[in-house]
Amino acid sequence: MLTAPRDGSAAVCFRPPVPPVVLLGPQPRPAYVPLAPAQERMWHAARLGRSADWNVARALRLRGADVDRAALRSALECLVARHEPLRTIYPVTEYGPAQHVVDPADLHLDIAECAVPEAELPAAVAALSARAFDLTREPPVRARVFVVGPDDVVLALVVHHISVDGRSLGPLIRDLVTAYLACRGGTAPEWSPLPVSYTDYTLWKHAQLGEFTDEWSRATHQLRYWANALAGRPALLDLPAREPQSPPVDPVAGALLPISFDARTHAGLLRVAQDRRASLFMVLQAAFAVSVGAFARSADVTVATAVSGRDHRLLDDLVGNFSDDVLMRVRLDRAGDVDELVDQVRRVALAAYAHPDTPNPRLKRCLLQDAALPLFQATLILQRAEAPRTATEPAPAQGFSITEMPTGVIRAKHDLEFGLTDHYDPVGAPAGIDGSFLYPVARFDEETADRFVARFRAVVGLLADGYRGPLGALLAATGTRRSLAGVRRAARVLV
Repeated sequence: MLTAPRDGSAAVCFRPPVPPVVLLGPQPRPAYVPLAPAQERMWHAARLGRSADWNVARALRLRGADVDRAALRSALECLVARHEPLRTIYPVTEYGPAQHVVDPADLHLDIAECAVPEAELPAAVAALSARAFDLTREPPVRARVFVVGPDDVVLALVVHHISVDGRSLGPLIRDLVTAYLACRGGTAPEWSPLPVSYTDYTLWKHAQLGEFTDEWSRATHQLRYWANALAGRPALLDLPAREPQSPPVDPVAGALLPISFDARTHAGLLRVAQDRRASLFMVLQAAFAVSVGAFARSADVTVATAVSGRDHRLLDDLVGNFSDDVLMRVRLDRAGDVDELVDQVRRVALAAYAHPDTPNPRLKRCLLQDAALPLFQATLILQRAEAPRTATEPAPAQGFSITEMPTGVIRAKHDLEFGLTDHYDPVGAPAGIDGSFLYPVARFDEETADRFVARFRAVVGLLADGYRGPLGALLAATGTRRSLAGVRRAARVLV
């Protein structure tokens, strides 16, 4: 800002201070290491008694005459020694919640071995996953070696979300298999050294963001953006809900409904994205906002998606929680047609991606809504299918195999949640989109969930078929896919 003094002297220029450039790398360990921004929501949820809601369960099945249960335990110990978040506790200190990394020599892992019949395996894994962690006192990982038969073992691993995210599961399982194969052969695992630790990342992140007490810091700037962007929105969407059940159902017990779109629909959505200088995700998020708005009878909807948070190549192989949710407030009443809606979603999404680091608990304190209400109720996540990888386990001819198996543990922490994956053929042509809709059974019955999935499928189909008219026809869309001519006639009536 320039100001010209009345005495005619030179104008004075006031500019916000330029933040220092912070490089990611190994750093000295201070006495107090705060939580990373992505961890704060899980820590506060645990303090409110909802720790188990954020447990992440995975299971590996080992079959063959050479299954070595002692090597399996050693592999887990090697894995936890390699990745610091798996041996971190989160106590309360005078400065706030902290990360305290436990030395591997002082760590007592919760690993036990027990015989379990095949029929009882899902219930055993579910019971293990349902146990809460005391994050202030115990490491956020436990494991059970379920012996199903003489040559059939299932390793169930449960890790709290505060220490692991979706992209961590790849390196976690890969390193665990590598460690087991090495320990079974009597050697130490040969891993590439990790360039940085999660603690290094946390200190780097906080140095980037600065303090909320500094009005010019990046942290303050992001918080100010969200407080303005979400001001005046409906505090709670009025979604249809089933009657309370007796006895009460676990509020986060979930169910899944599959959903898929063929290659033609996938290609149609990509055409819309290209025309509007948007991404496939943005077009799907526009369809999702329309579906949520129609379902809740609201023209002002806030939906969310997850961002990976791994914005540096040195973080690729780390196990830890880097991801967080960003919100997108979509005003359906401010979009006259499909093109305007996609443009709005594109702008809102890009702004959200530029402000990804405000912890939800802090944001809630800046909004007028009741802090007990959720920041959002609906979320859609789109991820690209990975290219096939070379198997890490020995060839079947050796009589031994390691495979990942479903755990059957389904938790729904949000009311409406789509997890989608887009697929492409070897030359890069669209090959379809698939995934599932996750919903809490305490809130919706299957018929209501089916109706929402059908509505979303219908809206996506209309967009892919080329409908670009007023939103009224999309808001009135049902599970029946209609011709474009019929939709346009309906749009003229509605407007």
